[in-house]
Amino acid sequence: MTKADIVNDIAAKTGIDKPTILITVEAFMESVKDALANDKNVYLRGFGSFVVKKRAQKTARNISRNTTIIIPEHNIPAFKPARTFTVAVKNL
Repeated sequence: MTKADIVNDIAAKTGIDKPTILITVEAFMESVKDALANDKNVYLRGFGSFVVKKRAQKTARNISRNTTIIIPEHNIPAFKPARTFTVAVKNL
């Protein structure tokens, strides 16, 4: 499902015009990105959580040069679905 599909689905269910919904969806995504960029988690009860996970420093290998490199500690965004969300998907 794409962003356009989501906008069309919401428009069909609510009767709100598509440009307004598109602005709202984009504002929501921007808010989530800004929160995660500022190391804050986003909790949506009944849906899930957008969290920042810390990856530890690790050693990796460059196979083509046969050398080792160190990947520094860094943060990555992650999504953890709520239990009700998981159960609904399992029961499809």
